[in-house]
Amino acid sequence: MMQRVVILGAGESGVGAALLAKQRGFDVFVSDAGAISPKFETELKSGSISYEQNGHTEELVLSADEVIKSPGIPEKASIIQKIRAKNISIISEVEFAFRYIGASKVIAITGSNGKTTTTALTYHICKTAEKNCALVGNIGHSFARQVATDPKEWYVVEVSSFQLDDIKNFRPKVAVLTNITEDHLDRYDYNINNYISSKFRIIGNQQEGDVFIYNMDDETTANNINQYPIKSTPAPITMRKELPQGAYLTNAKMYLKWKSEEMQMSVEDFAVKGKHNQYNSMAASLAAIAIDIRKEKIREALQTFQSLEHRMESVATIKGIEFINDSKATNVNSTWFALESMTKPVILILGGVDKGNDYELLKELVQEKVKAIVCLGTDNQKIHEAFEDIIPLIIDTDSAAEAVNTAFQFANKGEAVLLSPACASFDLFKNYEDRGMQFRQAVRNL
Repeated sequence: MMQRVVILGAGESGVGAALLAKQRGFDVFVSDAGAISPKFETELKSGSISYEQNGHTEELVLSADEVIKSPGIPEKASIIQKIRAKNISIISEVEFAFRYIGASKVIAITGSNGKTTTTALTYHICKTAEKNCALVGNIGHSFARQVATDPKEWYVVEVSSFQLDDIKNFRPKVAVLTNITEDHLDRYDYNINNYISSKFRIIGNQQEGDVFIYNMDDETTANNINQYPIKSTPAPITMRKELPQGAYLTNAKMYLKWKSEEMQMSVEDFAVKGKHNQYNSMAASLAAIAIDIRKEKIREALQTFQSLEHRMESVATIKGIEFINDSKATNVNSTWFALESMTKPVILILGGVDKGNDYELLKELVQEKVKAIVCLGTDNQKIHEAFEDIIPLIIDTDSAAEAVNTAFQFANKGEAVLLSPACASFDLFKNYEDRGMQFRQAVRNL
């Protein structure tokens, strides 16, 4: 009997998993509660993969030997409850892909903030060192698609807590945990401890000889690290003290120490600026040195890295006003980092779908750096309540163009308009990329 694999969700990760499952000889069925985008539908058809959309047919789903679940589907969805009730195994796409990588190895990066930059930077270092590697996961292709269509010796994987919730054997050679802040609490019963243990699952299967890179300056990580058994070699990063092994930053210099290797580099030479990027750079460099990439290559890569789209991306300067696209800031901490790195007065564009945000965290920086807030979302009440006593000017808008025009009116020469929403984008936009692109377009139309 052919094993039957049912894949829930036909986005990039679902379709990637379907292609790999088909290639490996499974009986594959893809089911999506919503409409499947034409691009993915074409792929399923040309791969002769059976699928359904706009709803799950229970008997077809519940006949699975194993279910691969899209990270977007919450545990409390009724179809998931029914699968659990039948004791059918549920795994994530990264778990499925991991089964088929053979002797290849994984560098996996997770964390509430900084994971995309750290992943992209780690990959850039590996490419600079001419490693046979791919950038997969939440960034770029799905891991499963890469394994099916173009396998590599190394996979640099950006992995979310939702994907980690459904792993069984996934074992990275190098695991990176950038930090843990309150994010996605709506998916974790508003209990931060559930979210923390999700993140620490990244090291659950690691063994001796594997490496665990973490930020010891991150309070939540530091307070919880002793609750999880770590079999791998710990490799901390810090800005607070010198370390015998790991990465630390002191007097504007980064020091890397690993086994017998030592390297130092001035942060002035880093291509990406800002304190949070110094942490990302330390984490990526340490991951590289842990897999024996030479110091010269790390140095060269840190100097040539291009920062990411929608992450503190300077779009244009018009009449002396700089417009910055940080649409990727989908939680309060990301926005905190963005504001922290600003050196000029800010008109802040904030808002969207709030995942249980606590805006208290931003108050001090907002008071210090922000002169007006432009809300971009369908429900901005919490933003008004949080800041009305410290910001005299808070205006509601409901499109990127309106937000940009309003912010432009409030801004003077030498100031900046910063789109750093601290929220998800699903109320007015398809995703944060769409939000960032509409922002860019609106700036160009000024």
